[in-house]
Amino acid sequence: MIRFAIPALAIAATASQVQAAQVQIASQGPVVELSVSETVDAKPDIVDISAGVTSQARTAVEAMQINAREMTAVIDRIKALGIDEDDIQTTGINLGAQYDYDQSTRKQVFRGYQASNRVSVTLRDVKRAGEVLDALVAAGATDIGGPRFSLDDDSPARAQARKAAFDKARAQAEEYAQWSGFGGVRLLEVSESVASSGPMPFAESDARQAIKVSAAPTPVEPGLVGTMVSLTVKFEMTR
Repeated sequence: MIRFAIPALAIAATASQVQAAQVQIASQGPVVELSVSETVDAKPDIVDISAGVTSQARTAVEAMQINAREMTAVIDRIKALGIDEDDIQTTGINLGAQYDYDQSTRKQVFRGYQASNRVSVTLRDVKRAGEVLDALVAAGATDIGGPRFSLDDDSPARAQARKAAFDKARAQAEEYAQWSGFGGVRLLEVSESVASSGPMPFAESDARQAIKVSAAPTPVEPGLVGTMVSLTVKFEMTR
């Protein structure tokens, strides 16, 4: 959240102590406070997907070795698709014992270990999302997640939404002032928050059961992503 007030004040702080500053602005007339939000939609230019491998074995060492071999094949496939190494990131490695419940003895029965490894991949060509998802499954990924579409740089959309929100807030404040017999308004305070929204991503799924790779790539539609700026503003009504 970005918060600033007008007029600006210089704040002095010592090296040993930094004190929180509060700016109080005295107003001569009534104050109107408004909360306004504006959203600007744009076509996404990046998409994030994730892929994981889960392996099971009798011992922990064997489970990790199998998982490492299978995950290496998936990562090698990602790189072979021309994806930059900086856009590939391991997001989780897990190892745990697995048990079955024996109804007759009412006890947990050890059955081995399960190892999992997961990576996230950023694609800078959103049209390749379906192709890459299918390739990951073919390479051995046992579950996938995403896609999550976004903007690599949402600054232009954020600036456009901010201006639209502020213009709306000022226009509303001026209407209140006019209705109340005042001539104009003076800005006292602005508080801002930014949020991004987009199409709902796929739920994480077991690729072995839910995905069947065919000649045609998995269809993925990027739609539009929205950048929303919310402002809370205070205006003083002036004569």
